[in-house]
Amino acid sequence: MLGRIGFVWGAIGVICLLMFSALRLSKIALEFLLYPTHVWHWLILALWVAFMAYSEGYKGFQRTFSPRVAARLLWLKNNPKIWLVVFAPLFAMGFIYASKKRAIISYTILVMVLIFVAIAINLPQPWRPLVDAGVVVGLLWGTTATWWFILAALRTDISTVNPDLPQSANQD
Repeated sequence: MLGRIGFVWGAIGVICLLMFSALRLSKIALEFLLYPTHVWHWLILALWVAFMAYSEGYKGFQRTFSPRVAARLLWLKNNPKIWLVVFAPLFAMGFIYASKKRAIISYTILVMVLIFVAIAINLPQPWRPLVDAGVVVGLLWGTTATWWFILAALRTDISTVNPDLPQSANQD
């Protein structure tokens, strides 16, 4: 029972975080339509959205983040620990109870995202909405991929995906 609670809480927490970010940024991205633009703005928008769909959505989420989140949630379901269940979304994203390499990567990505956010909020119009449009596409792709892998983890064996747990997890 505790493992199921952790699985569900972790899944909902991660998905809500992604959706909240996508919804918040989509309001800003839609502001692109309010400003006078040129053809080259639209061309840059199309290229940026395609780039973000591929790099953030496909490569970042679908190929790495989403399968790992599902694998970590499945591990938690089968190996519940009360403190990991409480912090299941953070566990699922690799911020806690992770291999040293995974923790370094997770926190590095977080810092990079924060730096990019600081840069993006200072961009003039119409560049900020243009940048946010690409991020929204990547986040929506990522949300969909994450849901897909979480549901797949319930139906099939995803033991081939490395959950990047600390070495101590093998001893517990």
